[in-house]
Parts: sequence; structure tokens; C-alpha cells
Amino acid sequence: MNEIHATVHATDVTVLGLGAMGGALAGALVKAGVPTTVWNRSAGRAGALVTGGAAEAASAAEAVRASPLVVVCLFDHYSVCEVLDPLVDDLAGRKVVNLTTTTPQQARQLATWAARAGIAYLDGGIMAVPSMIGQPGASILYSGSREVFEEHTALFEQWAAGTYFGEDAGLASLYDFALLSAMYVMFAGFMQGAAMLAPAGVPATRFAALAAPWLTAMSGQLAGYAEVIDGGDYTVPGQQSLTFSNLDLLVEAITDEGVGAEPIAMVQRLIQQQVDAGHGAEGFARIIESLRHYGV
Repeated sequence: MNEIHATVHATDVTVLGLGAMGGALAGALVKAGVPTTVWNRSAGRAGALVTGGAAEAASAAEAVRASPLVVVCLFDHYSVCEVLDPLVDDLAGRKVVNLTTTTPQQARQLATWAARAGIAYLDGGIMAVPSMIGQPGASILYSGSREVFEEHTALFEQWAAGTYFGEDAGLASLYDFALLSAMYVMFAGFMQGAAMLAPAGVPATRFAALAAPWLTAMSGQLAGYAEVIDGGDYTVPGQQSLTFSNLDLLVEAITDEGVGAEPIAMVQRLIQQQVDAGHGAEGFARIIESLRHYGV
């Protein structure tokens, strides 16, 4: 047994929650030969895992008592609280890795609850779909207990590449949601373009073939925008001004096609707010100020 493999097997693991993602996480551990106990709130999810070598617990309490490391992947924050709160005494002295999707504030609440109960808490944001678990390209963002992360890094790598962001348990979720925000706005922009082209008989697949390399090329602009934002100077030469970036004509073209313009109209509102505040000659990156001071 090599050193990494030995480290992976050093701890029995319990997985609470066997939905699509929880089942994939448990399956990767079983495949790696990690002694794994599983539990799900509704019956009938553990069959293939048990066949592969996992032990199915009859209750959440039994599952928690089976392992020093407890991985939680449930529906939402409230289901996590519902399952874990009654088990606080059983969890004391154990390590909890919560991979349920939660907001940063919810993650911090759980970390505070865990600290009071003597539970080492690590939060995680999964940047993958279930089929990607155990495959190249998957990643999981972690924050919270550095000790838990460092002790079990080799085990976590059975799922995905892991990155640790610090002791603040809310940071993994914050990064996760920030990345998802960028992704969904990009997807919405693609849907906007596909909707514009549809009346002309252009299939979305043809548009995707053009959009993918274009968006990939444009992503190279992110580092430049980031430097401007971090520097706080939106007058740096070479930037496209907000006045020049006016998207009213684009909004008009979209609506002329009988298509909703909400994604682009949203960007135009951010631009116009800064123009109205007297910053029209400054660079496009300044729209971040409309977001930072939203509602003010």
C-alpha cells in the first residue's frame, strides 16, 4: 500500500445524504476502498453502495457513531440543522465536513454551532455535477478547520481537486456563489443571443459553435478588469468608457426582434447609473460600483 493510499484509508467515513451528489461522494470513497457508512433520510438509496462494500446505518445517530469523520450532503441548510441538531452529543469530538450548498452566513452559523459543541467543522462548495466526482476537472472549495482539511486532503482528492481558502467557514460558499454568479450571467447572455437568432432560423447549436470560442477569447479580459477594480482607478488609459459602452442600441435591436432584453437591459442599467452619477468618461469596470452600492 503506497503512502497516499494508506492516508486515504486512515479514517472510517460516514456520509449523511445519498441524493445524486451524496451518492457520488460515497461511491468514490467506496471505490477507493475507504471504510464507509452511509445513511439517507428516505430508504432505498444505499443498495448499490452496500453491494460495493459500504455499511448502511439504520439511523443518523448510528451512522455518526460509526466514524470519526462525518460528511454531510443534504438538500439544504435547514435539512442539515434538522439532522445534526439532535445528534450534537454524538458529534462532539468528531469532524464534520459539510458539502451541502449553503450561503456564507449559513456556513458561519454551522461553524459557530459546531465550535460550541466541540465539533471540528469544515465547509465545502462543490464545483462539479455528480458525474464529475472522481474525474479530472472537478473541484471542491473548502474553508473552516485547517486541521481537518490538511489531515484528510488525500481522502478529499478521491472526489476532486481541493482548494482551501481559510478559517472563515463562509469563504468556500462565498467563492462558490461568486463563480456561479459569473456562470449564470454568462449562460443568460448566451440564451439572449440564441433567442435573438431563432426568428432568423438560426439553431442554437450553430450559435453555440460561434459563441464558445468568442466567450473563451473574451475571458482573457478578466485579469485586466480585475487589476482596474483592485486599483480603484477607473480613469486608467486604454479602457472603454461607460459612455461608449452604452447598450441602448443593442436593447433596441433585441426588442425589434420581439425578444426579451432583460440580461442586456440589466447591464445597461448598471452603466446608466454610473453615467448619471457623472462617471461616463470612466472605464466599463466602474459598473462594479453600482453593484457594491446597490440600493444606496
